[in-house]
Amino acid sequence: MNPITNAQLLDALNWRYATKKFDASKQIPADTWAALEASLVLAPSSFGVQPWKFIVVDNPELRAKLVSFSWGQTQVVDASRLVVFALKQNVGEDHIDDYMASTAKIRGVTVESLDPFKKVIMGSFDGARAKGFLDVWQSRQVYIALGQFMASAALLGVDTCPMEGIEPAKYDEVLGLVGTGYTTLCACPAGYRSAGDKYATTPKVRFPLSEVVTHL
Repeated sequence: MNPITNAQLLDALNWRYATKKFDASKQIPADTWAALEASLVLAPSSFGVQPWKFIVVDNPELRAKLVSFSWGQTQVVDASRLVVFALKQNVGEDHIDDYMASTAKIRGVTVESLDPFKKVIMGSFDGARAKGFLDVWQSRQVYIALGQFMASAALLGVDTCPMEGIEPAKYDEVLGLVGTGYTTLCACPAGYRSAGDKYATTPKVRFPLSEVVTHL
């Protein structure tokens, strides 16, 4: 691996902002988009369980329907791509078994050898389920993927806009998620900023490092 420089990282993160207006005429190249989809697959999650589904909405009719359930925000139709981040609700043993089978295949071990690992996972998940916060915990994993997606996009010169200003239940209806065990958490359009987006040149407002980073 050849790491980028410190300056390159900070330049990309300073360049990134929540894009309000996308240039609808500009499309993300296929190879760049493939890399960004891969960044979603490679996102970390607790125990590596991956309690998510990433729905890339390409159908223009579906995207048009989503505008009214996005507080009228036109990024969902103007951006080159739209990703909806969905949570797998109430993750159960069947999902963990699938994960164990995948682990065994990829790492060349037997499923039985992974039983101790499975027991640890199930213990944590069942405990969270019993206390009523399993989906809350797993939702946080989905947001880790969102953060990785936006950072990866910035490094590739692609603009994004994380959107929680949506109606998740309506998104579920439009995208056919009702009854599937998945539910919408947020959306993230990706593409290229419009020259007319004034926010592209608006200075970032951040608290000083000394106020938000503490060394003990």
